Amino acid sequence: MMNKTMMRGLLAGAAFIASVSAASAVTYVRGNDSDPETLDQHKTSTVSEANLLRDLYEGLVIYDPEANVIPGVAESWEVSDDGTVYTFKLRADATWSNGDPVTAEDFVFSFQRIQKPETGAKYATILYPIKNAEKINKGELEPGELGVKAIDDRTLEITLEQPTPYFLELLTHQTGLPLNKAAVEEHGSDFVKPENIVTNGAYTLVSITPNDKIVMEKNENFREADTVSIDRIEWIPFEDRASCVRRFEAGEVHSCSDLPAEQLKSIRDRLGDQVRTPPYLGTYYYALNTQNEALSDARVRQALSMVIDREFIGEEIWSGAMLPAYSQVPPGIGNYIDNPPQYEWAEESLIDREDKAIELMTEAGYGPDKPLELELSYNSSENHKNTATAIADMWSPLGVNVTFNVRDGSAHYAHLRDSDDYQVARAGWIGDYSDPQNFLFLVESDNTGFNYAKYKNPEYDALMDKAAAETDLEKRAEILAEAERMFLRDTPFIPLLFYSSLSLVSDKLQGWKDNIQNVHPTRFMSISE
Repeated sequence: MMNKTMMRGLLAGAAFIASVSAASAVTYVRGNDSDPETLDQHKTSTVSEANLLRDLYEGLVIYDPEANVIPGVAESWEVSDDGTVYTFKLRADATWSNGDPVTAEDFVFSFQRIQKPETGAKYATILYPIKNAEKINKGELEPGELGVKAIDDRTLEITLEQPTPYFLELLTHQTGLPLNKAAVEEHGSDFVKPENIVTNGAYTLVSITPNDKIVMEKNENFREADTVSIDRIEWIPFEDRASCVRRFEAGEVHSCSDLPAEQLKSIRDRLGDQVRTPPYLGTYYYALNTQNEALSDARVRQALSMVIDREFIGEEIWSGAMLPAYSQVPPGIGNYIDNPPQYEWAEESLIDREDKAIELMTEAGYGPDKPLELELSYNSSENHKNTATAIADMWSPLGVNVTFNVRDGSAHYAHLRDSDDYQVARAGWIGDYSDPQNFLFLVESDNTGFNYAKYKNPEYDALMDKAAAETDLEKRAEILAEAERMFLRDTPFIPLLFYSSLSLVSDKLQGWKDNIQNVHPTRFMSISE
């Protein structure tokens, strides 16, 4: 029989081993934008929540470190000739954190749940391309009518309303992540609690301490657990971006998910290449009301765009947090041609551009002796104000006199959507998915919600319709490029700047790849000493 001394020795040894194990675990202390409101992927709506869910779950397809779409739970898929039916073959080794296999029925359950009206999913519309999804979400059909079927445990069939070439991109969104049906049915809304949650991604949820940290640990049942280098993640919420910078400089945080733009130059001076500001999937632009008498002339719209010094605005006003834009579609976007269109004068000197712009304005009947009176509307913000003031000054040599109309954000966009009595207005667009259609559809004539320019061009609409019907991605890309060339010729919007993602990344953190989606799954990273 074991004596008490021996027992105490064994317990002490076990405690020591556990202590050493915890100490040797590779821990990534990761700054996040904020605490999540929820970890229910069907009710999330923020980037900070998406960051967390990307580590907890794996969808049919996922983003690799460079934001390319690659196989996830689905090892392969086939698409019907008409582009409306996707058949996914699930991996045999895809497993939940409780050891159960991930099945096609899990995805059926998840896709049906997000469209149920009672779920209250904020992003249900993302999956509206799936057959009957919109009608189910609006209570017009039962969930069983959704175009998602489990052919068998490892075969999932998804039928779409019409061909949607960017459908795989949509599945990378958190709305496409699976739920463990048994866990949700047993625990209801409490399935997200650490003691209840069942995940299929590289990590499991250990604890949530609001305003402090969220802890995750490697999921040993993950199908590629042996390739995951980081054992533990401590997610720290930083509403105050400067606080993350201070913790980073103290060596307490390995990365920050956002930075205070007004401090960017100073942070760069101190931290050098650890500051990352790659292009983000977004465009900052001015909408020109093409139904306005003066702005109905494409020569005027071109001239207004030509004389804007985008480099000055991006560097001096936005502290390098925005990049000059000479096209509507951001660089690096998916499903596009290798050399996307841009303004044909983009490489010319500002002096040459100004001379050409003056000529165009003269042809249109405007100049210092016959000035063009323009009202520029923007939503209240110091940087928006400074941008508008700088552009008004740049337009002055053309004989353009500018007055300003400033509103708060909600009133500004309501005015653009519901009124016709504006001339030039600031706007911005962050892509929902990496596809040029998501930026070019904005000025389709029937897009009353976002076509702030009131642009009506049957030829443009026809190109967009043609692209929507084309299932060959290369041919479709060429059609969309033709549409963007027409867009740049007509300039219903003046693209000014491309958004940048602002991150701090420690030299010790390996595998972080800058990409246009600003997605960085922990499973692909490692930490070196």
